[in-house]
Amino acid sequence: MPSMPQAVVFDMDGLLFDTEALYRDAMLTTAQALGQIMPLSLYLATIGLSGEATRQSLSRHFGADFDLDGFWRQASATFHTLTTTELRLKPGVVELIDLLEDLGIPFAIATSSEHHDVERNLGLHGLFDRFPVVVAHGDYQLGKPHPEPFLTAARRLDVPPELCLALEDSHNGVRSASSAGMMTIMVPDLLAATEEIRSLCVNVAAHLGQVHHALLNHSRGAHAPA
Repeated sequence: MPSMPQAVVFDMDGLLFDTEALYRDAMLTTAQALGQIMPLSLYLATIGLSGEATRQSLSRHFGADFDLDGFWRQASATFHTLTTTELRLKPGVVELIDLLEDLGIPFAIATSSEHHDVERNLGLHGLFDRFPVVVAHGDYQLGKPHPEPFLTAARRLDVPPELCLALEDSHNGVRSASSAGMMTIMVPDLLAATEEIRSLCVNVAAHLGQVHHALLNHSRGAHAPA
């Protein structure tokens, strides 16, 4: 990181929680049950997008005669069933939150998901009270890759975007955070960092533990004697 951030903005799906794989499995399984072929590449292209944008992408692929509402309901039901037993917290999340609280650095979530999904996920892992600032679908007009979700988070944190660190796992999320002017670190989940995405990031971390290490080193350097 070029400097110590004054705030941190987390994505949720694929960054805090291992949900992208569950969404993938739910969609591919539902498509197969309905006698449709859904290429993995189609799902991967929707990562980080809002539900509305994802529906538009699916509609273009399956055609106007496809029962998109029925597909969406069935895939959503399958996903929620999976979360009851398979929703996992990403390694290093709690330790990173602990460090930010110790350092007095405020943090928030900026996600394309609905507020009730955020509340469910945080609640299942006892983290609901640790994220007082959540920016989710409905809090902005334009979703990722537009910068508005991250700009909204910065405004609610009362920290200029250029002094915020954004943590993202998706290409669309990185584009959103970078265009908001934030220092951006990608922590890849289902998508690898491309040359374009690397150019938008200050770094690419293999896991959140590396972000924890970088912040800890920065904090120690800031308090080192001159």
